Amino acid sequence: MILFGRTAVLYLTAVVVIRIMGKRQIGQLQPFELVITIIIAELVVIPMQDKDVPLLEGLIPVLTLLMLQYLVSLVLMKSESARAVVCGIPSVLVHNGRIVESELRRLRYNLSDLLEQLRVKGLPDVSDVEFAVLETNGELSVIPKSQKRAVQPQDLQLSTAYEGLPLPLIVDGKIKAGSLRKASLDRQWLQTEIRKQGIRRPEEVLYASLSTDGTLFVQPRESRSGWQETGTS
Repeated sequence: MILFGRTAVLYLTAVVVIRIMGKRQIGQLQPFELVITIIIAELVVIPMQDKDVPLLEGLIPVLTLLMLQYLVSLVLMKSESARAVVCGIPSVLVHNGRIVESELRRLRYNLSDLLEQLRVKGLPDVSDVEFAVLETNGELSVIPKSQKRAVQPQDLQLSTAYEGLPLPLIVDGKIKAGSLRKASLDRQWLQTEIRKQGIRRPEEVLYASLSTDGTLFVQPRESRSGWQETGTS
């Protein structure tokens, strides 16, 4: 039980610390953030495996790293020069359809990797690329030439209606009261609408949402056949 308790405490501490550090995927972490994440993972493993190591000896270093990460983040927010030193600066690998060979050599970035990333972005021809920028987190941002970009409604001088995010009203059988309040609706209205589609209870609904144009989408659980879509009254 002691080992179980220590493991639970250290696990929860690591989760909270990583959560405080911010919402980022591994590929979006800056180098210093990735280093801290790896060290935290290593630190919590030792007290988990060795009962002779006091629990505080695992918690204190983790909390210390959290403080350091917070301080470094504050410094980087205030100082561009410090950010350039710690995180580096973006590098242009393709400029006006031509590969910048000197930058590839400086960054030791493989040409095959560059071409692969361009193909992933849907641009297999280098000459179609206006800019390809290697960001500080290792992500390659690709900007096509204007002639190769997808046509936008504004290019054709077309006006478009506003499209906001649909409000989830029922998720896995549970009514989202906050979404109903935001839409100025109530449970009675929702019950009435789903009954029109032959559904007796919200628990029978897998997902229901209300779009910005007033369209109610309802998908019953798999025990019920098919899905339906209807407009609000």
